Amino acid sequence: MSYLRRGIDAPEHPILIVTLEGWIDAGFAAATAASTLLEQNVTRTYAVFSGDDLIDYRARRPQLRIRDGVRRRLIWPEPRLRVGTDPMGSGLAFLVGPEPDYRWRPFAAEVTELALEIGTRLVIGLGGFPAPTPHTRPVGITSTASDEALARQVGFVPGRIGVPAGISDVLGAACSEAGIPSIGLWARVPHYVAGSTFPTAAVALLESLSSLTGLLVDTTELRHNAEENLRHVDELIAASEEYTEMVAELERQFESGIGNPLPGQPNLPSADELAAELERYLRGELS
Repeated sequence: MSYLRRGIDAPEHPILIVTLEGWIDAGFAAATAASTLLEQNVTRTYAVFSGDDLIDYRARRPQLRIRDGVRRRLIWPEPRLRVGTDPMGSGLAFLVGPEPDYRWRPFAAEVTELALEIGTRLVIGLGGFPAPTPHTRPVGITSTASDEALARQVGFVPGRIGVPAGISDVLGAACSEAGIPSIGLWARVPHYVAGSTFPTAAVALLESLSSLTGLLVDTTELRHNAEENLRHVDELIAASEEYTEMVAELERQFESGIGNPLPGQPNLPSADELAAELERYLRGELS
């Protein structure tokens, strides 16, 4: 067993929300949503997983806190299960921290064991992926679920596709096999802002989470941040004819329901070029 319980009580029949950092979180949608949820709900650590068993410390090194040249504290990257309740008293649990580098299947089995122990009624993973969609249109949410009825509540990509799996879907599959329904909520983030914080996607994730579960989330401050962020993106796009043309083409595809990468547009800037310029702009390096 690679986790240590903290000896506190868990709420009855919580929703388990998985927001492990690591593989795919375009626009930092899940990270921002998780931060908002943790700020608004009082939680305590129920269990801590050993980073020694799960984490490559060369890739994600512990953080050293120093005061006046003296080492005060080492903070190790470790997945944690936190539990609490929302303002209405409904049970919540959060699996936070780094996505493991090793032992995925044993880790999934242990998370499932804990989920059963605390009586989890639903497992929800949050994430975001880059998509050929314009920032001027609503962020779409798609799902990967344990059954068709649950997927239909949110929406999904029709047909058969194969994609690399993140840990949230591995955990969801393991919990589903143990009888706990699970769903992943994925924000479709405009590909040219995927490398920077895009609060609009976090708002969309939280709205979908609230609609699915009834969880109350105050998105007032996050919406304000999203409006400011969109204003900055609009300013950058408007300053370039190429960028304006790219977004206009994405808008046409969005309205027609195509949603595929831009075909036959060799003169348009790449998403990487725009993303790099956008990041410099948001840091104040462009006038």
